[in-house]
Amino acid sequence: MLSGVSHVLVTGASGFLGGRVVAELLAGGHDVLASGRDKAKLEPLGTATLPAALSDLPAAAPEGLDAIVHCAALSSPWGRWADFREANVDGTAAVIEAARRRGIRRIVNVSSPSVYAAFGDRLGITEDEVDVTNRLNHYIASKIRAEALLTAALERDDIAELITLRPRGLIGAGDPSLAPRLLKVHRRVGIPLFRGGRNLVDLTAVENVATALRLAVEHPDAHGQAYNITNDDPRPFKDLLDRLLGLLGETPRYRRASIRALYPLAGALEGVCSVLPGHPEPPVTRYTLTTIAFSQTLDIARARADLGYRPLVSLDDALAAFAATQRRA
Repeated sequence: MLSGVSHVLVTGASGFLGGRVVAELLAGGHDVLASGRDKAKLEPLGTATLPAALSDLPAAAPEGLDAIVHCAALSSPWGRWADFREANVDGTAAVIEAARRRGIRRIVNVSSPSVYAAFGDRLGITEDEVDVTNRLNHYIASKIRAEALLTAALERDDIAELITLRPRGLIGAGDPSLAPRLLKVHRRVGIPLFRGGRNLVDLTAVENVATALRLAVEHPDAHGQAYNITNDDPRPFKDLLDRLLGLLGETPRYRRASIRALYPLAGALEGVCSVLPGHPEPPVTRYTLTTIAFSQTLDIARARADLGYRPLVSLDDALAAFAATQRRA
């Protein structure tokens, strides 16, 4: 699609992934406009900024942009549907409208492999294996709906080109979510292990996702497709935890657990918490259980073939980078 210098708007630029996407695009010679709500968090990125909510993009986005990399999202295993709808569905609709009004040719959308979540092992999942009726949690439902909005916009020519990436389990220095959540459980009660923790888990160094997004901006022909992105290095859940905890100098604390006992309990807890004032997050959710109790690996052959994607940062290096930032905190 794009040759030479392109002009790219990155939403969610102050986030864990968004900031690295900005740096990757700048290093690749692109002009970048970093967008987000908090101007103070955007300024250190060293590029032009657009402090704006997603809802303001249709009016605020300037002329002359070639692509939007849409990283902004509310990502959580629990929350109110209204919040996910506003951030992930309405926010994506605003990105589409900004592209339509300003004639921005390509949208590169960051979706999620949570759309594949299910009760059971799934190995080598391809991009076409999405159950669009999946309502395991509001986050999944919002991402499925956001992808549908983008596909519909492409079909009616509101946007010319669309690429969707589904990166699995981002890890690296400054990870605010995945590893910290596991560490919190570990330090409080110990991490539950199902089937001895032999279930395979796919993770992705955040730098590799940023590289994949740059490739999606630059590739002249690839569009209209979704792409799985991982480090292509699935490992047993317990092995990953042992590695991370060892880097942090912590003694592993594990608890044997039964998925068939905990899954219905998690569903019951979700039902209770959904009607309590403030909708507090349950101590365990069905979605969380599917991610730590079952094997889930993704096939990245399409990304390798179409985008030329190759994982450049190893999983061990990504875990070490996270551990180093934790030790300095």
